[in-house]
Amino acid sequence: MAGQAKQDRGGAGLELLPVDRRLANNIRDWWTWISDERRLSDHSLEAYRRDLSGFLTFLAGHRGETLSLATLEQIKRMDVRSWLAWRQKKGLSAVSTSRALSVVRNFFRWSGREGLLDNPIVQNMRNPKTPASVPKALTVGEMDDLLDTMGDQEEQSWVAQRDIAIVTLLYGCGLRISEALSITPEQLPSANNPILVVKGKGKKERRVPLLPLVFEAIDAYVKGCPFTPEADEPLFKGARGGPLGPRTVQKKLQHVRAYLGLPEKTTPHALRHSFATHLLGAGGDLRSIQELLGHASLSTTQRYTDVDTALLMEAYFKAHPRA
Repeated sequence: MAGQAKQDRGGAGLELLPVDRRLANNIRDWWTWISDERRLSDHSLEAYRRDLSGFLTFLAGHRGETLSLATLEQIKRMDVRSWLAWRQKKGLSAVSTSRALSVVRNFFRWSGREGLLDNPIVQNMRNPKTPASVPKALTVGEMDDLLDTMGDQEEQSWVAQRDIAIVTLLYGCGLRISEALSITPEQLPSANNPILVVKGKGKKERRVPLLPLVFEAIDAYVKGCPFTPEADEPLFKGARGGPLGPRTVQKKLQHVRAYLGLPEKTTPHALRHSFATHLLGAGGDLRSIQELLGHASLSTTQRYTDVDTALLMEAYFKAHPRA
């Protein structure tokens, strides 16, 4: 029943597509697969429904006919390119179109595995190039202001120590907010061996050294916290003793950001970006930073060279007398 409920919520509208009965059944079977087997979130399911529906609706109008499995087998590269051009004309972003093409490709590949249709042209089409996003990092001065002010306006001292510890941990170790909030007491290293073992994406472990400042901030929080978590429970607690959620940290940063007049990019993830950018600016090598961040690919870490260059150029144009 749960799978059916998820299908009803995200799949509403699929039955209205301009397709024949056999293709409609194929689409419903694919929908059941992504709903039950892949266990996508409701948000992702809605995006999948919208993207596939948009493609099939455009294709039916483009070809002037009700679609069938045989129709989909006859689709040429030019048909897909016409759809991509139509999306561009509508002002849809390259990132959105790349995701939509991935959904269409997923449907065609699944249908191919099921022996329902065979269209290698669509199955193997590459996504359009998307502009590389440059990580948003704070300056060293902005980070200093943030660390100095975090916790100042908090009435409960242990909550202030908690907030300071989290921000120091995010910036000092380059952790994702989910990684920081999932740390348990049994993971904490000792002062003699300050190496934190972090479980990142895909439960992949990596070793991150704790700076003395980070170790001291966590230690101050642990000593001041009125709640004692079990060894395998999340270390950071909310005001009532439950696990601390990421939204609370985001709100804390928003409050301090407004107080200090810091840019809107001051988010928990921006502290991770700042960690990497400042390391690179201080002479850190990409391979080491890749390991510290837990990036599977070096190309992901290489984005920080763009940030470093951008900061260098900004400083140059501000300081050079002829700029």
